[in-house]
Amino acid sequence: MLSPATIFGGPAVEGRNACKLVRTKDPGRLVPTIRFEQEGQQVGCIEGANLRRAALDSGLNPYKGLNNLNNCGGVGQCGTCVVEVVEGLNNLSPRSDVEEVYLADRPANYRLSCRTTVNGDVTVRTRPDDGAGKGSNSLVGAVKSLFGR
Repeated sequence: MLSPATIFGGPAVEGRNACKLVRTKDPGRLVPTIRFEQEGQQVGCIEGANLRRAALDSGLNPYKGLNNLNNCGGVGQCGTCVVEVVEGLNNLSPRSDVEEVYLADRPANYRLSCRTTVNGDVTVRTRPDDGAGKGSNSLVGAVKSLFGR
C-alpha cells in the first residue's frame, strides 16, 4: 500500500482529506477501497485512514437518528458511529480497548468507525439496525461492562 507522503507529496494531516481523489506516482500501485454497501458508494483512501473521517469526507453519514446531534465528534467516547464490516475485517486495525467496552455484546465484525483504521479493501454497512444505542454501546451498558454487572 501507499504512504500518505507518496500519495499527497507530503506528510499526512490527521483528519483532513483522508478520502478524496487519490492519485499515485506509480499507477500500478493500488490504494485501499472502502465500499459503503447501503449507500452504493466506493471510495479510495490513503492507507491508515480513519474510517469515520473517510465516510464524512465522502459525504456519508455514520450516525443514525438523534446520534447526528448527540455524538462525541469522533473521539471514541459515545459508541454511536457503529458500522458492520461485511468484507475485509482483516484489512482493518484490531479492535481498540474502547471498542471492546462499547461493543462487548456485538459480533466481532461490528466496529466504531472513529476507532478504526483502514489498511486495505473493506466493505461496510453503516448504521446497522442493532448498532448504536442498544446494549453495551450505550453509556449504561458501557458502565455495566466495565464493572461486570
